[in-house]
Amino acid sequence: MLGLKLPTDPRWVNIVEKNIEEILTDHAFCEQKATSTAISLIVSFPEYTELVQEMIVLVKEEISHFKMVHDKILEHGWVLGKDRKDYYVVELLKFFPKGGSRTTQLVHRLLYAALIEARSCERFRLLSEELEDKELAEFYRKLMISEANHYTMFLGFARKYGNKKEVDTKWQELLEYEAKIMSNLGKSETVHG
Repeated sequence: MLGLKLPTDPRWVNIVEKNIEEILTDHAFCEQKATSTAISLIVSFPEYTELVQEMIVLVKEEISHFKMVHDKILEHGWVLGKDRKDYYVVELLKFFPKGGSRTTQLVHRLLYAALIEARSCERFRLLSEELEDKELAEFYRKLMISEANHYTMFLGFARKYGNKKEVDTKWQELLEYEAKIMSNLGKSETVHG
């Protein structure tokens, strides 16, 4: 369903289980960045009323996810660590050239967002199926469903606001590019790394 060209090696979960504190910290910041992305889309493209309405809902959902993850950190007696650079996102953002029309910029941002949500969904599915901590596994199962909905929403908006055929071609090219990025990742206890 997600269309990802390179699935995550299930052994990634073994890396995660050795440092749950690290994955939770990274995950918390991913939720915070998702909130910021939704706000940024509202600020940058206010004339797209339907998008603005959906981003308002998304801001509320993503910040609630941040709180849920932060609460998990606190339940373990930890504190939220520092944010770190997300190599996956840094590399992903190199795919599309800068500039272009407002519509092109919007479509590119929507495609990036869709792909990040798709990869998060795939990773959360693995965590929900493979984590030994069943409570945490169930936590990730619920979040996986949200990520799948976000992925389809962003991709749907890209197809709505851009030329559907061109968007579908760009989406496939982005998926191929992302697979190359992922071939070098999967070795750290981060959501995308």
